[in-house]
Amino acid sequence: MSNESVFKQALLKDKVAYVSGGTSGINLGIAIGFAQQGAKVVVAGRNAEKAEAAAAHIRAQTGAQVLALTGDVRDYDAVDATLKTTQDTFGNIDIVVAGAAGNFPASVVNMSAKGFKTVVDIDLLGTFNVFRAAFDRLNQRGASLIAITAGQAVNPRPFQAHVCAAKAGVNMLVKCLAMEWGPAGIRVNAISPGPIEGTEGVARLAPTEAIKQQWIEQSALRRFGQPEDIANAALFLCSPLAGYITGTVLDCEGGFQLGDASADALTLVSRGG
Repeated sequence: MSNESVFKQALLKDKVAYVSGGTSGINLGIAIGFAQQGAKVVVAGRNAEKAEAAAAHIRAQTGAQVLALTGDVRDYDAVDATLKTTQDTFGNIDIVVAGAAGNFPASVVNMSAKGFKTVVDIDLLGTFNVFRAAFDRLNQRGASLIAITAGQAVNPRPFQAHVCAAKAGVNMLVKCLAMEWGPAGIRVNAISPGPIEGTEGVARLAPTEAIKQQWIEQSALRRFGQPEDIANAALFLCSPLAGYITGTVLDCEGGFQLGDASADALTLVSRGG
């Protein structure tokens, strides 16, 4: 991530941030962004070795206080234990990111009930578990909760029924929690990323260079996103600049969800085809 920032230096000084799924990809980028802005950061994931490696990477880049914790978001008690350790180590929590996710391309007729349930449990139940377990450990006035959702929540896609269902649930959970927890001073929002370079999601859904190039050509901004694009969106949502924003799903996807913006498609439209 670039050291240049439009945010004031040490925007998150003395803040405590917990990032589930923070061991790789988008969520690791968010954790790095928080650490660069002075937060004490917890990265939580299922694999202890990956969590420790991610924490070491963030420390080396930022010099921040970073704690690696292990727990499966599908297991409420395990999640609760990591949040208790976070509070015991750093104090009450200011920022929570529920970012753990699962995905694989499969048609419904080739998908088992177990496979469908696994994605729903990681994405939707996992988001609930992280947010619910965090509630009593928050610095409630000004706390910011962020779920990582996806365009599949609103745009149906073949071979993604499990993800579409799970992420649609995440979006509605965010809106319901924003209404219920707003009076306590807690803001709850979501970020919906587009294709992000170097992530497991792109590797699975765009496994060839030809598919990647097609996605780029169809996207309004003609590029994949970078982890820092999502980190900047997260920094905005948990900053005072977003103090009147809650229950919002922020699309950060370069126009990818708008539809086909390729040259051929635009030419066809301009000709009235």
